[in-house]
Parts: sequence; C-alpha cells; structure tokens
Amino acid sequence: MSETIRRLAEKLISEGAEDLPPRERRALERIAQRLSATRNWSADFDERLTIGQRVADQVAYWGGSWPFILLFAGVMVLWIGFNIAAAAKAFDPYPFILLNLVLSTLAAIQAPIIMMSQNRQAARDRIQALHDYEVNLKAELEIMALHDKLDRARIEELGDAIRRIEAKLGMSQPPLQ
Repeated sequence: MSETIRRLAEKLISEGAEDLPPRERRALERIAQRLSATRNWSADFDERLTIGQRVADQVAYWGGSWPFILLFAGVMVLWIGFNIAAAAKAFDPYPFILLNLVLSTLAAIQAPIIMMSQNRQAARDRIQALHDYEVNLKAELEIMALHDKLDRARIEELGDAIRRIEAKLGMSQPPLQ
C-alpha cells in the first residue's frame, strides 16, 4: 500500500469521514460500495428549472442568434424606410423617437433576462465542475488501488521466483552476510 493511501486510511480511521467535505465523502462512499461516479446530472438540473428559467434560456438563445439579428435588422430597415418614404404620413417621423423608445424598452427587458440565463448557466457550470471533480477523485483513488494491487502481485511473484531459485540451489536458509 502506498504511503499516501496509508495516511488517508489512518486519517479516516482516527478522525472519521465526517470531517471530509461532502463531495469527497460521497466519492469515498461510492468507492466503498463499488458504485459508478457517473450520473446524468444535466437531466436532473434541467428537470428542476422553473418556467421563468426556461423562458430566460429561450430568450437568451433566440436573442443571441443570427436569425434574430437579421430579422431585427430587417424590421429596423423596414421601419426607417417606411417612415422616410411616407414623410408627411409617417407614424414615426425622423428622428424616429418611437423607434428609440422601442429599442430602449427591448434592451431594458432583454438584458436582465439574458443575465438571468447566464447566471443559471454559471450555476450549471459549477455543478458540472463539481461532478467532474467527483469523477476525477474516484478515478484517482481507483488507479491508486490498482497500482497497489499490481505492486502486491509483483511482490508475490518475486517472492515465488526467489523461493524457486532457492529450491533449485538447495538453499533452505538465506546465506549469512
């Protein structure tokens, strides 16, 4: 057993796992129970979204897309073009004060909605990072356990080889130095 594993085991025996952070304790429990560290955390996260969060995600998705930008640019060109062409009968004559009001209102509504979506995405990224940490911790502990098993197997193999050599040489006792 490697010294690191021995120290961890001694710490766990003397202090217990209660002092460990919850994520490390959960990873150790999964190792002890031989459970997989992988799970579909994304689906669990998405199931708990409120309607407002789903709407915020859709607004952010649509508002940050090329179709929206092109459609919005087209509407603005039509708005300005119609009001310039209509001149005296324009519903929003130059300097397009109604257009400015519409744009300001759209920005005032759209910006906080997009920020809500970004905050939720940041929370999702934190959950993913914590899940990745759990998986990496479990993988690291499993790799250390495999190294320990290989080391023990190699020591046993070498011990058997030494015993066979001693038997062939007729040595029952190791030579004195």
